[in-house]
Amino acid sequence: MDYRELVALRQHHPAWRLLRADHAPLIVSFLQRTFVEPNLRSVGEHSLASRLDDLLYHLNRDSDEPLFPRPAAEYLDHWADNANGWLRKYYPPDDDEAHFELTAASEQAIEWLASLGKRQFVGTESRLLAVVELLPASP
Repeated sequence: MDYRELVALRQHHPAWRLLRADHAPLIVSFLQRTFVEPNLRSVGEHSLASRLDDLLYHLNRDSDEPLFPRPAAEYLDHWADNANGWLRKYYPPDDDEAHFELTAASEQAIEWLASLGKRQFVGTESRLLAVVELLPASP
C-alpha cells in the first residue's frame, strides 16, 4: 500500500472511520456484545434501541454529566447513515419494523481490535527444542 491509498482508506473506509469515531469505545463494545458475541445477523429496531438505551443509562449514571445525551434511536440511525456505514438498516419483507445488521467493515474493525488483546502463545516445547538445537553435539 502506498501513501495515497492509505489516505483514501482513512478518509473513506467505514472500518477506519469507526476506529477514529469520537465514541468508538461505545460503538465497538455495543456492536461486539450485541451482534458478534451472540452471533446474530439481524436485530429489530425496538430490541436494539432498548439494549442501547440500557447501556447508555448505565454509562451516563456513572458520570457527573451525561456522556451520551441523545436517545438510543438517534445513535442507531447515525451509525447506519451513509456517512458512517457501521450498521445497515433495512425493512424485511412483510415486516413494518426496521432491522439492523452489522456491516462487513464493522466486523473487520471489531476483529482487528479483538486481535490486539490476544497474547501470542509460544509453547515451552518449541523453545526447549530451539535450545537443544543450539547445544553443541556431544562426542
